[in-house]
Amino acid sequence: MSNQKKRNFQIEAFKHRVVVDPKYADKTWKILEHAIHEIYNHNASGLSFEELYRNAYNMVLHKYGEKLYSGLVTTMTSHLREISKSIEAAQGDSFLEELNRKWNDHNKALQMIRDILMYMDRTYIPSTDKTPVHELGLNLWRDNIIHSSKIHTRLLNTLLELVLRERTGEVINRGLMRNIIKMLMELGSSVYQEDFEKPFLEVSAEFYRGESQKFIECCDCGEYLKKAERRLNEEMDRVTHYLDAKSEVEITNVVEKEMIANHMLRLVHMENSGLVNMLLDDKYEDMGRMYNLFRRVPNGLSTIRDVMTSHLRGTGKELVTDPEKLKDPVEFVQRLLDEKDKYDNVISMAFNNDKTFQNALNSSFEYFINLNPRSPEFISLFVDDKLRKGLKGVSEEDAEIILDKVMMLFRYLQEKDVFEKYYKQHLAKRLLSGKTVSDDAERSLIVKLKTECGYQFTSKLEGMFTDMKTSQDTMLGFYASHPELADGSTLVVQVLTTGSWPTQPTVTCNLPVEMSALCEKFRSYYLGTHTGRRLSWQTNMGTADIKATFGKGQKHELNVSTYQMCVLMLFNNADRLSYKEIEQATEIPSSDLKRCLQSMACVKGKNVLRKDPMSKEIGEDDAFFVNDKFTSKLYKVKIGTVVAQKESEPEKQETRQRVEEDRKPQIEAAIVRIMKSRRVLDHNNIITEVTKQLQSRFLANPTEIKKRIESLIERDFLERDNDDRKLYRYLA
Repeated sequence: MSNQKKRNFQIEAFKHRVVVDPKYADKTWKILEHAIHEIYNHNASGLSFEELYRNAYNMVLHKYGEKLYSGLVTTMTSHLREISKSIEAAQGDSFLEELNRKWNDHNKALQMIRDILMYMDRTYIPSTDKTPVHELGLNLWRDNIIHSSKIHTRLLNTLLELVLRERTGEVINRGLMRNIIKMLMELGSSVYQEDFEKPFLEVSAEFYRGESQKFIECCDCGEYLKKAERRLNEEMDRVTHYLDAKSEVEITNVVEKEMIANHMLRLVHMENSGLVNMLLDDKYEDMGRMYNLFRRVPNGLSTIRDVMTSHLRGTGKELVTDPEKLKDPVEFVQRLLDEKDKYDNVISMAFNNDKTFQNALNSSFEYFINLNPRSPEFISLFVDDKLRKGLKGVSEEDAEIILDKVMMLFRYLQEKDVFEKYYKQHLAKRLLSGKTVSDDAERSLIVKLKTECGYQFTSKLEGMFTDMKTSQDTMLGFYASHPELADGSTLVVQVLTTGSWPTQPTVTCNLPVEMSALCEKFRSYYLGTHTGRRLSWQTNMGTADIKATFGKGQKHELNVSTYQMCVLMLFNNADRLSYKEIEQATEIPSSDLKRCLQSMACVKGKNVLRKDPMSKEIGEDDAFFVNDKFTSKLYKVKIGTVVAQKESEPEKQETRQRVEEDRKPQIEAAIVRIMKSRRVLDHNNIITEVTKQLQSRFLANPTEIKKRIESLIERDFLERDNDDRKLYRYLA
């Protein structure tokens, strides 16, 4: 291929000038002006738009753009002034209809004019920074119609009056309203906001201020909230139908401020119908409405929460400190559970499961449950009652629900170690008397406690179950090695590990001869099969089944405690015995003996003994004899022991003392753990850290922590800093 020289071609303009008729611009504009008049007069059907477009095109091409543009402004302004007069002349309801009709006409005209002047719109207007045709048409409408002195105020008043009529229950032409509002929005957001929205919000605020004042004087809280909710929904509906969507926030803010925020405190505290009455009467719907309305205003929910918390703490405090309500521990705990259920329902059904309300509920329960130092004991007694008889016939799922509720109360306890003490005592009695309703329920609760507080908390409780199982195997071995005992009295022994079970004082009690011999055989067998162990009999924790024959040969099998058995067996050899003689023969401690005799001589239907003189209390001068007239429909009769369900004051003191003693090593262990990792720490930080570490079991007393620090210093675990006496060092 050969390299040829490239040739550049150029096309040059005509050398001679094109001469334009000097009157060309005026003639062409006259044609266009006439066309614009025809368009506004609805005579556009006879126009040739192609020809008109070409005329406008040529004017711009021949640099007559300015003449075209200024002519357009003048012509449109002239027409709009005529239109303005027509709208002003419209009377009554036809005013808005005329405005709407003329607006639609103007829009159609504007569309046609823009099509004719499209070339000017695309070339001349951008190069001269003038307003495009469509926007120009809107601006001229705004200035000549909407901002006309005779239309401006009339339009605003008409619109506001229609809104007011609708608020007072009249039906208005929403379609027409929507068109007029849409027109204002199309004229620019500032037109809509300044010429309508701003005054609309001011008038609305005044309207709702007056209405709320009227309502609050004559309505109760629930009724008022319904009206406020209805008004709020109406305004949102109004926005949907004919206002700008952005106005929703503004108008709802007005309603919220005037109808809710300004009357918030008066509503929640309203006499006979405020929040407290709603809580008392379980008015979930009203409370839900209050929650949904108050959440819309600043500090609304905190106002509801504070009133609920204050009321709950007040009723809770009364619940745990009223002496009348403390008489029955089971009822006491049931009341707490009912109160918890009630507020759980309120929060889930009315307060949208709000976490902040849940937290307020938890902190309130924690506050008042710990006002009563006996709460841990009562919760344990409640569990004891349920696991003895309360869960009988209850399905496994329902039993789990009850135990979960108890665990919820347990979590609120600050002194969990006190609960543990009582729970251990009650569990021991249940296991030893074989009175537990369900082993599964017992173990389930221990698993829950273990999950909540860790292995250490439940290791001894689990040890108790292990002992019961081991004891069964031991008894099988004992009877296998003594076949001769199969026909006589039978002995069932539970061997308990000292560390796992509640410590009981070893109480002397003279067992009947028949029993003593059996006990001695078991001791020999057990110590023969286990080395290095000691056995001490806990007669105060045992039970017995004895066969008795009364006056007319009536036979019964009596289920009694070991103490009761020892007393009854004395009457095999005597018809009448004094209190002193019984006490001397059995050596049962006085308080236990009185309870034991009271349960056999003073309880109707269980009175296998009679006493002289007859009274409900046991005196040291009383005499006892067998009740020959004793009858019962049942062959097996259980004689319970009259026992204080709650601890007596001395017992309470003793338990408290044992708890305090048990806490000392735990506090010391926590101090050593902290100091070992930190090496040097000041006094206040030690107190804080120890309290934090032990709070899952109990609330450590700062005074006691201080004493334990002193004790550790004496034993050379810690030392004080020579310069700063509040600083401690760990000694390895």
